[in-house]
Amino acid sequence: MNGAAQATPRFAGSIRRRLVLQLLAVAAVLAALLYLSVRSVADSAVEATQDGILGAAATAVAEQLRGGDEGVEIDIPYSAFSMLGATGQDRVFYRILVAGQTVTGYDDLPLPAVAAPPFSPAFYTRPFRDTEVRIAAIARTVLVERRSVEVLVLIAQTRLGQAAIVDRMANRAAALGLGFFAVAAVLSLVTAGSVLSPVNRLAEAVARRGPRDLRPLTHPTPEELAPFVTALNGFIERLRAALSRTETFIAEAAHHIRTPLATVRAQAEIAQRQTGDEATRETLRGVIRAVEDSARSASQLLDHATVIYRTDQRSEERLDLARITRDLARALEPTAGMKDLDLRVEAAGDAAAMGDGLLIEAALRNLIDNAIKYSPPDGVIRVAVGRDAGQVSITVEDRGRGLGGAHTGDLTRRFRRGANVADIVGSGLGLTIVAEVAAAHGGRFDIAQREGGGARAVLTLPAA
Repeated sequence: MNGAAQATPRFAGSIRRRLVLQLLAVAAVLAALLYLSVRSVADSAVEATQDGILGAAATAVAEQLRGGDEGVEIDIPYSAFSMLGATGQDRVFYRILVAGQTVTGYDDLPLPAVAAPPFSPAFYTRPFRDTEVRIAAIARTVLVERRSVEVLVLIAQTRLGQAAIVDRMANRAAALGLGFFAVAAVLSLVTAGSVLSPVNRLAEAVARRGPRDLRPLTHPTPEELAPFVTALNGFIERLRAALSRTETFIAEAAHHIRTPLATVRAQAEIAQRQTGDEATRETLRGVIRAVEDSARSASQLLDHATVIYRTDQRSEERLDLARITRDLARALEPTAGMKDLDLRVEAAGDAAAMGDGLLIEAALRNLIDNAIKYSPPDGVIRVAVGRDAGQVSITVEDRGRGLGGAHTGDLTRRFRRGANVADIVGSGLGLTIVAEVAAAHGGRFDIAQREGGGARAVLTLPAA
């Protein structure tokens, strides 16, 4: 049996993954900015604190300068260096210049690029020897022999302690940033799930619908999904209209094909009875046979079209397969009687199944009709309906030509017939219809050569 080709959906990535990755990227950027911001602020704050201590030390030294007749008296207070030593293990350097001449300290300690202001220290950073130092420079004027002499005080300190403090704060900022990133990762997953939950609920609402439920979607959805829902409702409306036109066309085609053929057959039979010419009667008999074959082929084509249409739109109702089989057998008894065939129906117990009545009737009609068509005159066709292990089976047995060596898979393909029935007109759709109906209902269809000649066909469906 050939099923309709199913298109494989094309997926262009995951919205959830894309959303999570974008949120994680934003979180990573924010964490990096947090680290850089904390490090910058910490560096500025520690430098300002160190500058305050360094400036206080330079001011304390400058305030102890005294002028006299013999020169400038320099008394470096211990408290100045104790303040600097309290902040860490940094080295401290100093230089005092009187009238531009170094009188004490390190004479290679860098001078400020511009003149230091009086009373308030100026700060600058310079490389000194094997390290980098932060220098506070303060100028003061003292009286020596009744004349003003400018004194410049330089106090320098290495920056190792400041760097250590900044590193500690930066490490804490890094740990905070990593914690923020971890929390953001969890929140990203939760947010992605929350954002996509309306889409999932909409998909579930569509998936829960039955095959015949073509109502417009009224499920509450966010505004962003409104264009999608509107487009989907438009597609559903067009699909409903197309299916309605298809059903109408099949029904009209069945009426407009079967009715004229029945009329032609009736007129040909009347003409055959009225004419006395044997040649004309033989011609009319050929016409009647051709009309019968055409009617049979048209009926099977329409049945197949109905099966294809109703497979995805089938109804589910409780069916008494024993009653349906008896009704079909009574309807086909005149056809069987024309070949003097005995059509026997055997049904015992509960033979109820859930399914589409029209589809199952079409399958059973084709099974019994095939048995009648290929059975020799004066034979017996046995139709048995039974239930076993949660399944209902309809078995049709005849003493006709059999399968001619063909397998079930070959005979159930469209327009395929056995090699031993070439002289009997047929469309090759009867068993195809049976197999497609069985598959649509979750059942199966098997046909095999019957011992002693003939065929044994079994249609099995899940019991109600």
